Amino acid sequence: MTVYESLRTLVMTGGIREDERVAESQLAERLGVSRTPVREALQRLEGDGLVRAQGRGIRLRLLSDVELAQLHEARAGLEGSAAFQAAQRVARGEVAPVRLEALTSLAAETNGHTLSGDLARAIEANRAFHEAVAALADNPVISSTLSGWWDQITISTRRSLGTPERAQAVHAEHEIILRALHNGDTEAARAAVEHHAFATREALRQRPIPTRSAS
Repeated sequence: MTVYESLRTLVMTGGIREDERVAESQLAERLGVSRTPVREALQRLEGDGLVRAQGRGIRLRLLSDVELAQLHEARAGLEGSAAFQAAQRVARGEVAPVRLEALTSLAAETNGHTLSGDLARAIEANRAFHEAVAALADNPVISSTLSGWWDQITISTRRSLGTPERAQAVHAEHEIILRALHNGDTEAARAAVEHHAFATREALRQRPIPTRSAS
């Protein structure tokens, strides 16, 4: 794994807190490399929109609460369209049953990791679930666009899954999405995905971005 890949994984799996500033030297020591490849990797991550430089260190590049709300509103429309198209393909017999079974497994995996307290793996499984839903639509434009949004969604998911109540609701919402897809019900699939995205938006509104530490 390259230094860039290692740091990207660190960012995406919660290795850097939302309110934390991390120095280049700390990251270099953590990875056992010199500061030069770390600096180059951080520049790439900044270009990806995941971090922002602060002195000789970095912070996560967090969207504001307003930006996150707008992102989830846009996500609702696009992912809802993907779910509609996916259900349409299921109804036509164009989706192999094994792909729906894999989707069901991802929902169960997300819930299992959440219940066990392994939030990093729960977030990974949650992203995989939603990207798999989009993939069922067989629409590369939608999949590519959503994939670009999911980096920021993934970072914010740590807050939206941060309460037991929301974690339970997420599993129930995933089950409704699955049921609609299995039934090939286009409108129900769209509505379920849109409701899920808006519920996530509301959960984030109730858990605002933490205050930055001065370190």
